[in-house]
Amino acid sequence: MDWRTYKPLLIPPIANLSDIAVYEAHGGYAQLQRALSEMSPAQVIEEVKAANIRGRGGAGFNAGLKWSFMPPKKDGVPRYLAANGDESEPGTCKDRRLFEFNPHLFIEGAIIAAYAIQADAVYVYIRGEYADWIDKLQKAVGQAYARGYIGKNILGSGFSTELYLHQGAGAYICGEETGLMESLEGKRAYPRYKPPFPAQKGLWGCPTTINNVETLAHVPLVLRMGAAAYTQIGAPEHPGPILYGISGHVVRPGVYEYPSGMLITDLIYEVAGGIRNGKKLKGVVPGGSSTPILLPEEIDGARMSADALRKVGSMMGTAGMLVLDEDTDMVRFAYRIAAFYKHESCGQCTPCREGTGWLKGILGKFLHDEATFQDIDLLLDVGNQMEGRTICALADAAVWPVRAIVKKYRAEFERRAKPALIPT
Repeated sequence: MDWRTYKPLLIPPIANLSDIAVYEAHGGYAQLQRALSEMSPAQVIEEVKAANIRGRGGAGFNAGLKWSFMPPKKDGVPRYLAANGDESEPGTCKDRRLFEFNPHLFIEGAIIAAYAIQADAVYVYIRGEYADWIDKLQKAVGQAYARGYIGKNILGSGFSTELYLHQGAGAYICGEETGLMESLEGKRAYPRYKPPFPAQKGLWGCPTTINNVETLAHVPLVLRMGAAAYTQIGAPEHPGPILYGISGHVVRPGVYEYPSGMLITDLIYEVAGGIRNGKKLKGVVPGGSSTPILLPEEIDGARMSADALRKVGSMMGTAGMLVLDEDTDMVRFAYRIAAFYKHESCGQCTPCREGTGWLKGILGKFLHDEATFQDIDLLLDVGNQMEGRTICALADAAVWPVRAIVKKYRAEFERRAKPALIPT
């Protein structure tokens, strides 16, 4: 599919689509009605599994396969769906666009998902800073309740589920799925050990599935198009549309919907208008602040899909691209990332609590002309002691970008180290 002729599916250019009447006039909630009247929960799961909707929250896991992990329903044991709209990854603001311009697509997808896994309730977790967008989504939820798309005996199908919005308190760790569940339960958002996994023991000890907001918005598209047609959009191994967030030193920053598998160079130079002020490209962070940076030569021919980016040493993440021009101070950039993860560490695990502080502290020495040549390797050593040694991946998320920046822009760190201590 040629991206230049692609017509948006997630956020089509339809005026007032956030209003339920407009959404219905364009086929909205028809797939919910079809799922409830013509498909069994197992059939919905199989269709979504066949479409291979890769999770848009960062992990990239097949959504339908994830749903299939839910155990058989037992009488008296509630089941839950949690929609992750925390969106605290720097460089990411895609879910906000759905809340504003097409909230009913997400709501319809969430209720279809709830039917598929037989969830008694849907909890939508949204970062607290999204106050305006929470209001917009709450209005849409109220409209859906009024139309009978949420609640008891939905559309006379016999299936019932409720939907609640939960406003987060601005903590990055609440985007981690088990930290999110702890927060929903009213506790401090300490991530949980796994196993047990959420499908076995999730919210309040009951079977739970957690999906990203954008992931759930794809579900009505799959049912409308069919899995076979959906998989023809974009990269075969990572199909469907993507909401690409492009920020940094580009002419036209913003959130753009295009097929998966886009060339990074097309996104920067065609979609976003190139590097501002005629500057040269210095580096690209492809999927949000936690993903390793890529050099200009590394993005030549590189595409935005999980498998393609893995081959060049990075990750798809949330598709929140950070574009950096030739004037970027990479030492300062690394420091800002390290400072963020130090601030957002929940402190539960020692390697993360202490390690993020060490990363920030060592990088701060470079900014204040106090660093030695040995501090460069110390940064890498601290990262090696942190990675893979914590309950959740926040420590890894802090290490990956810093490690990549130090290795790929080492000369900048050497220039900031004390010359007298540089071996000759």
